[in-house]
Amino acid sequence: MSGSDRGENSGALDYRSAGVDIEAADDAKGRLQRLVESTRTAGMRGAFGGFGGMFRMPAGLTSPLLVASADGVGTKIKVAIEAERHDTVGHDLVNHCTNDILVQGARPLFFLDYVAFGKLEPAVVEGVVSGVAAGCRENACALIGGETAEMPGLYTPPDYDLAGFIVGCVEEARVLGSERVRSGDVLVGLASSGLHTNGYSLARRIVAERLRLGPHDRFPGEDGSVADVLLRVHQSYLAALTPVLDGADDHVHAMAHITGGGIPGNLNRALPDSVDAVVETSTWEVPNAFRVLERAGAVPRDEMFRAFNMGVGMIVVTSASGADAVVANAAAAGVNAWRLGRVQPGSGRVTLS
Repeated sequence: MSGSDRGENSGALDYRSAGVDIEAADDAKGRLQRLVESTRTAGMRGAFGGFGGMFRMPAGLTSPLLVASADGVGTKIKVAIEAERHDTVGHDLVNHCTNDILVQGARPLFFLDYVAFGKLEPAVVEGVVSGVAAGCRENACALIGGETAEMPGLYTPPDYDLAGFIVGCVEEARVLGSERVRSGDVLVGLASSGLHTNGYSLARRIVAERLRLGPHDRFPGEDGSVADVLLRVHQSYLAALTPVLDGADDHVHAMAHITGGGIPGNLNRALPDSVDAVVETSTWEVPNAFRVLERAGAVPRDEMFRAFNMGVGMIVVTSASGADAVVANAAAAGVNAWRLGRVQPGSGRVTLS
């Protein structure tokens, strides 16, 4: 071995030379404290920077169940990176997780996030977590902890990944689910705000390869850019559904959050084996963004309904007498809702008619 070779391999090493910048991590943590504290709720205990987050169970519950969920936002992150707009995906994450536990009747208590980078950029971390904090404030959910990781060699800058973890609670006697659903129930659809957080691998390919558009180009048929359309924040349905869930009538029997798999792949999860759900697709107009993607990608209609929500973000299964209240309370919260279909005797299938 030559002297020059020994010199190249014998110097002192540190964490930064291996690709991990502790100073950048400290900078990021310093930027996050005010964001975390902006989400404080009555149940939150402890100060920013602890090894674990603490939360007190709400008073007045007789038989509470904790409901937990974890998720990410998929390749929607690639749109955020290309557009250099990082706050919306954090907000998406909280709203998505809130809807997931809302399906069982649970309200969120607290949230934790995880952001992983190849090279940590404090300003990007701040943008992502500002969106998480905005989502937590919208849903009265405390951000009690999280993790920011720098993993050179695993992620290639500027790529990063994002995950969220939510915990909520519901009285055991008020848990929603398929066992409550019966023939004669009505399906009420609540409008989505866009693609939400699913179908982006297909959508991004259509936009880039078929439409040949970049993030700042105008999206066909829309006033905004590709980034404006594809980064619309995933709608939370908490405010729209809380009044009917808190009512004494128990009209709501089950719900389906329309995520990956679309209406057929999510509504079936809310059905017992004794009934079918008939979704009447003529009851709403599929929004422009989906129609543009369908035409440009020559995507078959059944594939569109499997990959995307097609304008329906949540489906509520309610008694026939409760459907009007669901529609009215959603409208009062600024969410369009309508009678979307019905439940009839069957074998647990979803039919799009």
